[in-house]
Amino acid sequence: MTVHPVLYSFRRCPYAMRARLALLSAGVECEIREVKLAQKPACMLRVSPKGTVPVLVLPDQAIIDESLDIMRWALGRHDPQHWLVNVRNDLIAYNDGPFKYHLDRYKYASRHHSDPMYHRAEALNGLERLDVALDANRFLHGDRPGLTDAAVAPFVRQFAATDPCWFATACPDGVQEWLRAFMALPVFDRAMCRLSPWREGDMPVLFD
Repeated sequence: MTVHPVLYSFRRCPYAMRARLALLSAGVECEIREVKLAQKPACMLRVSPKGTVPVLVLPDQAIIDESLDIMRWALGRHDPQHWLVNVRNDLIAYNDGPFKYHLDRYKYASRHHSDPMYHRAEALNGLERLDVALDANRFLHGDRPGLTDAAVAPFVRQFAATDPCWFATACPDGVQEWLRAFMALPVFDRAMCRLSPWREGDMPVLFD
């Protein structure tokens, strides 16, 4: 009997989203467990007490619970689409740092007691960086998507969804075209499949 890695995930979480994208691109078959964030499974909390998704449990019980580490582990095993070519670590670091900081304080302003319009404007500055990086290319890796696109796009998608009408008028056209192109990829559609929250004793659901 084949033992698969187990991925604890949450469909709408951008960190989990990019982990799923890399696992699919790499062709790594795993068991996926959709987590209800209000009722996190005890078995997930035992292996990763910080309680955030994604968490990947390998067959040897090794734990990877950072999304970028999951991406690099998966693509390091198999990278048929060459997602590891020309990775822009600077763009990923900006996304995970300043952009995510302002995104949270725009989208969840009441939670952070923040000024959403200020943080929206600051996040928009980050999208202008992306527009420059695209330089008329379809993706951040050139003509084809790569790890950088998969690592950044889920967060830009979340930003866009907060106020789609404003985003459509304020965001640089190049970034809008890039986001549409990425979300039209078959791998994105597969990564966004809907699953019921996992419970102990459920039949395994394979994600491949």
